Amino acid sequence: MACTPGEEENPAPDESTASGALERYYTQKLEWKGCTDFATSPREAEILGKAPAECAWLSVPLDYDNPQGTATTVAVLRFAARGESQGSLLFNPGGPGGSGMLGGLGVAAQLTKSRITERFDVVGFDPRGVGATKPAADCYTEGGTSRGDQVFPLMTMTASLTEEDTRAVLDRCAKGSGGVEALTQMGSRTTARDMDVLRAALGEEKLTFLGQSYGTRLGAVYAEQFPQRVRAMVLDGAIDPKLGTIERRLSAYGGFQRAFEAMAAACAQKADCPLGTDPKAWTSTFQTIVQPLRERPVPALDQELDFDEALGGVMAGLYSPDKWPAIVSGLTEVRQGRGDTLLKLTFDFEGGEPDSVINGNAIEAMFAINCMDEQRLTPQDATRLRVKTYEVAPFMNPGGDPAAGARDGCEFWPAVPTLGIPYAQNVKGLPDTLVISITGDATTPHTGAISLADTLGSALLTVEGEGHTIVSSGKNECVDTIAADYLIDLKLPATMPTCSI
Repeated sequence: MACTPGEEENPAPDESTASGALERYYTQKLEWKGCTDFATSPREAEILGKAPAECAWLSVPLDYDNPQGTATTVAVLRFAARGESQGSLLFNPGGPGGSGMLGGLGVAAQLTKSRITERFDVVGFDPRGVGATKPAADCYTEGGTSRGDQVFPLMTMTASLTEEDTRAVLDRCAKGSGGVEALTQMGSRTTARDMDVLRAALGEEKLTFLGQSYGTRLGAVYAEQFPQRVRAMVLDGAIDPKLGTIERRLSAYGGFQRAFEAMAAACAQKADCPLGTDPKAWTSTFQTIVQPLRERPVPALDQELDFDEALGGVMAGLYSPDKWPAIVSGLTEVRQGRGDTLLKLTFDFEGGEPDSVINGNAIEAMFAINCMDEQRLTPQDATRLRVKTYEVAPFMNPGGDPAAGARDGCEFWPAVPTLGIPYAQNVKGLPDTLVISITGDATTPHTGAISLADTLGSALLTVEGEGHTIVSSGKNECVDTIAADYLIDLKLPATMPTCSI
């Protein structure tokens, strides 16, 4: 698919960013303090209040093309190294829309035996539009739920939208998110520039970065814009920088189909598997269980489980084999008239229970960020995507007319996307970087990691197994050793081994 006119022109920022109009941002000193005031929900306040971390506001220009104009703030968290620190490790957990502040806490909590957290202060930040960073994306109607209205990105691809719907969501997003100008500054290119200001404010000459999933896009864009300012970069669970929006999404959905079949194969080893034992019937049996939920939802927790929630819960569980038993139990429950387990999988994926969701604007932020990153789709493009999705991932098919109401929720966004696809091409002067990929990754397939490593000239560490991202788990000694040696000592194996889960 061709880029929107103008997308391909993304000149790198002026190398003299630390002087002139941006000097006041690059020379600022962060004022560290307790983190409770940075919370966006009571549950998050409880977590941040107990965390042995410190937080600060980073001042950045709302629009880098107008650095003398309005300033805004980025929320930053720092978790001190367990030993003698050699500097800051900037972390992004993915999404887009994931809270880097909470993600930073997660890394510190998981890597308690790793040399990474012994030698680095882990620094997480909420990207543009996310969490405590201002302005945050706020696009729901006042009566919206924790997962939002139908315009917002659903993994199920079933929303039936009108032109009125997509115009209305722009108006609501602009009203709640600081205006049209703020919405146009929520893309990855702007966030990458924030990362460089943060690097300087942390006192780092060069950036040491760990990005997972969407964080690999942020890392690649930073490397494109500031290659000479990269010290080390680990990109785990890579997004393919060469694939257009339709192609990338189809690749991801195909990965979910493969993961669904792997889950079903594991389920079939047990006599009471709700999907049966015939591989040719797994998809059709699954649809027999979940398609009736479109018309007849079942009770679940204190609400109901419909088709979208059921499929969303299954897809959330497909990210990790640890969740596969819950998918199986959930499908058995649905056959018995309940939906508690599948709904809980959805809540767990979003970060909490209803009314106490952690990082409660993650879905809205994902939507707003993607509107400035992804290629804009015409109704014809959206229809083709939906039809092809059910071809590559038939387990997702809800039945009925797949093309009904297919539209891009971003179609009336006030600016063209600024990412440009492909991105991070022909980067010059980048030091050695490391891409890590699990062969059975459902949402960022291994082929994307091969492509990113080739694009950046990175070393590629292949991990045999199932799952999505691995470095921050602290559960694989092979991966942790290679990642730690690289991040701390800038050493990579002469011959890269293959790790396994």
